[in-house]
Amino acid sequence: MARLTLSTPLDVRVLAKGMSVGEASAAFSAAYPEAGGIVSFLGKVRPGDDVRALELTHYEPLTKSGMDDLARSALERFALHGILAWHRIGVMVPGDAIVLVAAAAPHRRNAFDAADFVMDHLKSAAWFWKRERRADGWHWIEPREADHQDRQRWERR
Repeated sequence: MARLTLSTPLDVRVLAKGMSVGEASAAFSAAYPEAGGIVSFLGKVRPGDDVRALELTHYEPLTKSGMDDLARSALERFALHGILAWHRIGVMVPGDAIVLVAAAAPHRRNAFDAADFVMDHLKSAAWFWKRERRADGWHWIEPREADHQDRQRWERR
Protein backbone atom coordinates (compact mmCIF):
# COMPACT_ATOMS: atom_id res chain seq x y z
CA MET A 1 0.00 0.00 0.00
CA ALA A 2 1.34 3.42 -0.94
CA ARG A 3 2.05 5.79 1.90
CA LEU A 4 0.11 9.05 1.85
CA THR A 5 2.15 11.97 0.54
CA LEU A 6 1.26 15.46 1.70
CA SER A 7 1.97 18.72 -0.08
CA THR A 8 3.70 20.92 2.44
CA PRO A 9 3.22 23.48 3.86
CA LEU A 10 -0.22 23.73 2.20
CA ASP A 11 -2.19 20.55 1.55
CA VAL A 12 -5.59 21.50 0.16
CA ARG A 13 -7.89 18.98 -1.50
CA VAL A 14 -11.46 18.72 -2.75
CA LEU A 15 -12.38 15.04 -2.60
CA ALA A 16 -15.18 13.28 -4.46
CA LYS A 17 -14.69 10.10 -2.40
CA GLY A 18 -14.07 9.33 1.25
CA MET A 19 -10.98 10.41 3.13
CA SER A 20 -8.70 8.38 5.34
CA VAL A 21 -8.75 10.63 8.38
CA GLY A 22 -6.36 8.51 10.43
CA GLU A 23 -3.82 8.22 7.64
CA ALA A 24 -4.05 11.94 6.88
CA SER A 25 -3.64 12.90 10.54
CA ALA A 26 -0.65 10.59 11.02
CA ALA A 27 1.04 11.82 7.84
CA PHE A 28 0.43 15.46 8.79
CA SER A 29 1.88 14.94 12.27
CA ALA A 30 4.93 13.14 10.84
CA ALA A 31 5.51 15.98 8.35
CA TYR A 32 5.96 18.52 11.18
CA PRO A 33 8.18 17.02 13.90
CA GLU A 34 9.26 20.55 14.91
CA ALA A 35 5.68 21.64 15.74
CA GLY A 36 4.91 22.36 19.35
CA GLY A 37 1.21 21.96 18.65
CA ILE A 38 -0.88 20.21 16.05
CA VAL A 39 -4.61 20.72 16.07
CA SER A 40 -7.12 18.96 13.86
CA PHE A 41 -10.84 19.28 13.33
CA LEU A 42 -13.03 16.66 11.70
CA GLY A 43 -16.52 17.66 10.60
CA LYS A 44 -18.99 14.83 10.07
CA VAL A 45 -22.54 14.45 8.78
CA ARG A 46 -24.69 14.72 11.90
CA PRO A 47 -27.20 12.00 12.60
CA GLY A 48 -30.66 12.98 13.76
CA ASP A 49 -33.31 15.43 12.58
CA ASP A 50 -34.36 12.71 10.12
CA VAL A 51 -31.24 13.37 7.98
CA ARG A 52 -30.68 10.43 5.67
CA ALA A 53 -28.06 11.98 3.39
CA LEU A 54 -26.13 15.18 2.84
CA GLU A 55 -25.06 16.36 -0.59
CA LEU A 56 -22.36 18.95 -1.15
CA THR A 57 -21.87 20.55 -4.52
CA HIS A 58 -19.40 23.28 -5.39
CA TYR A 59 -18.32 25.81 -7.97
CA GLU A 60 -15.30 24.02 -9.38
CA PRO A 61 -13.54 27.02 -11.00
CA LEU A 62 -13.26 28.77 -7.61
CA THR A 63 -13.33 26.07 -4.95
CA LYS A 64 -9.75 24.79 -4.98
CA SER A 65 -8.15 28.19 -5.63
CA GLY A 66 -10.33 29.77 -2.93
CA MET A 67 -9.39 27.07 -0.44
CA ASP A 68 -5.71 27.53 -1.38
CA ASP A 69 -6.01 31.27 -0.69
CA LEU A 70 -7.74 30.61 2.63
CA ALA A 71 -5.08 28.11 3.71
CA ARG A 72 -2.28 30.47 2.64
CA SER A 73 -3.89 33.27 4.64
CA ALA A 74 -4.03 31.05 7.74
CA LEU A 75 -0.43 29.93 7.21
CA GLU A 76 0.78 33.52 7.21
CA ARG A 77 -1.61 35.00 9.77
CA PHE A 78 -0.88 32.38 12.44
CA ALA A 79 2.81 31.69 11.66
CA LEU A 80 2.17 28.01 10.96
CA HIS A 81 4.57 25.30 9.92
CA GLY A 82 1.81 23.78 7.80
CA ILE A 83 -1.92 23.48 7.19
CA LEU A 84 -4.15 20.80 5.74
CA ALA A 85 -7.68 21.47 4.48
CA TRP A 86 -9.59 18.62 2.85
CA HIS A 87 -13.26 18.94 1.92
CA ARG A 88 -15.62 16.32 0.53
CA ILE A 89 -18.16 16.82 -2.21
CA GLY A 90 -20.93 14.47 -3.29
CA VAL A 91 -23.48 12.49 -1.32
CA MET A 92 -22.65 11.37 2.22
CA VAL A 93 -24.60 9.66 4.99
CA PRO A 94 -24.65 10.34 8.75
CA GLY A 95 -21.27 9.59 10.27
CA ASP A 96 -19.29 10.27 7.07
CA ALA A 97 -16.43 12.76 7.21
CA ILE A 98 -17.10 16.05 5.42
CA VAL A 99 -14.07 18.18 6.23
CA LEU A 100 -10.67 17.75 7.84
CA VAL A 101 -8.57 20.74 8.86
CA ALA A 102 -5.22 20.43 10.61
CA ALA A 103 -2.72 23.10 11.62
CA ALA A 104 0.87 22.68 12.83
CA ALA A 105 2.48 25.57 14.70
CA PRO A 106 5.31 26.32 17.11
CA HIS A 107 2.72 26.92 19.85
CA ARG A 108 -0.74 25.45 20.49
CA ARG A 109 -2.72 28.70 20.44
CA ASN A 110 -1.70 29.47 16.85
CA ALA A 111 -2.69 25.95 15.78
CA PHE A 112 -6.09 26.21 17.50
CA ASP A 113 -6.76 29.67 16.07
CA ALA A 114 -5.74 28.66 12.56
CA ALA A 115 -8.03 25.61 12.50
CA ASP A 116 -10.88 27.71 13.89
CA PHE A 117 -10.24 30.49 11.34
CA VAL A 118 -10.29 28.07 8.40
CA MET A 119 -13.44 26.30 9.60
CA ASP A 120 -15.28 29.56 10.24
CA HIS A 121 -14.60 30.61 6.65
CA LEU A 122 -15.43 27.21 5.15
CA LYS A 123 -18.70 27.10 7.08
CA SER A 124 -20.03 30.49 6.01
CA ALA A 125 -18.12 31.93 3.07
CA ALA A 126 -17.02 29.04 0.90
CA TRP A 127 -17.86 27.71 -2.51
CA PHE A 128 -20.01 24.79 -1.36
CA TRP A 129 -23.77 24.27 -1.37
CA LYS A 130 -25.43 21.81 0.99
CA ARG A 131 -28.70 20.03 0.96
CA GLU A 132 -30.10 17.32 3.21
CA ARG A 133 -32.35 14.45 2.28
CA ARG A 134 -35.04 13.73 4.84
CA ALA A 135 -38.18 11.57 4.65
CA ASP A 136 -40.03 14.37 2.84
CA GLY A 137 -37.30 15.04 0.25
CA TRP A 138 -34.29 17.30 -0.29
CA HIS A 139 -33.84 20.61 1.57
CA TRP A 140 -31.20 23.29 0.91
CA ILE A 141 -29.18 24.25 3.98
CA GLU A 142 -28.02 27.82 4.45
CA PRO A 143 -25.31 28.97 6.89
CA ARG A 144 -26.79 30.02 10.22
CA GLU A 145 -26.46 33.58 11.50
CA ALA A 146 -24.02 32.25 14.12
CA ASP A 147 -21.81 30.90 11.30
CA HIS A 148 -21.57 34.38 9.77
CA GLN A 149 -20.85 35.91 13.19
CA ASP A 150 -18.09 33.35 13.79
CA ARG A 151 -16.41 34.37 10.53
CA GLN A 152 -16.86 38.10 11.15
CA ARG A 153 -15.02 37.94 14.46
CA TRP A 154 -11.78 37.35 12.51
CA GLU A 155 -12.20 40.75 10.85
CA ARG A 156 -12.01 42.40 14.25
CA ARG A 157 -8.81 40.61 15.28
